[in-house]
This record gives sequence, C-alpha cells and structure tokens, in this order.
Amino acid sequence: MKKWENFFNKGPIHTHSEAEMIALGRRMAAELAAGDVLGFVGDLGAGKTHLIQGLLEGLGCSDPAASPTFSLVHEHGGGRLRAAHFDFYRMRNPDEALGIGWDEYLSSKAVLLVEWADRFDGELMPEGTHWLVLRHEGPSERSVALAGA
Repeated sequence: MKKWENFFNKGPIHTHSEAEMIALGRRMAAELAAGDVLGFVGDLGAGKTHLIQGLLEGLGCSDPAASPTFSLVHEHGGGRLRAAHFDFYRMRNPDEALGIGWDEYLSSKAVLLVEWADRFDGELMPEGTHWLVLRHEGPSERSVALAGA
C-alpha cells in the first residue's frame, strides 16, 4: 500500500480531460506489481475506463482497453505484466464473477483491474485491494483518490 500512498501523498489527483486521465494511468502503471488488485469506484462517466486504458498502455499491453461491461472480463497480455480488466456493473450477484473464474484470476498473479468493485459491498475483493475513488468535479474535471490515504 505504501507505493500508492506515496503516489497520492498530496491528496486526490485532478484531471481535466480524457487524455489527462489516460496519461495519469500511464504514470500509475509504473507502480503496478504482479498480483495487484485495483478496485475502481465512481459514478458513470467518472473516468474509470480511461484510467484503466492508461494503466494498460503504461504496462505495454498489446491490445487496447475497452469497457468489458457486456463480456464482463478482458484479458490483456504482451506487456510488462499480464492484466485482467473486469466490470461488475451488470452482474446480478457475486456468483457470476465466480462463474467466469474470479478465484482463478486471483491466484494467477495477473494485475486485476475491477470497475464497480464495490458493487457487492466489496465482498469479492481480496484483502490488500487498492481502492481508487473517481469523482466528477466539473464538466470535464475528474478526481482520483486512494481510499484510506
């Protein structure tokens, strides 16, 4: 957790465009390690997918990020670390995540990036999850904060 506390040591980080949110994700990718789990929380349009796009680009993953809302998970390889991008938004219950192999992903050492991670009160998320809270701060301004920092 220390690495993320250092990254957010001055409080929430503000962005003013989609491009800035993606650039923030690229910078944050340097802090990722195998097995990290990041839970993204925020309203629709808060920038979760753009931040994840930047994280995947920063890892050097070969395929672009897209919201996995309908497929529930996208796997990304070809970079410094393997990653899996989940979206819990359309899931009706935690069993759906277990049905697509959530437990196997947790033990895979891939970086797990989970949109709407709090959807089931966080009950699927393991201890040590890094919680990122995204908020609308204006028409194009967004903030990203580390929960608990």
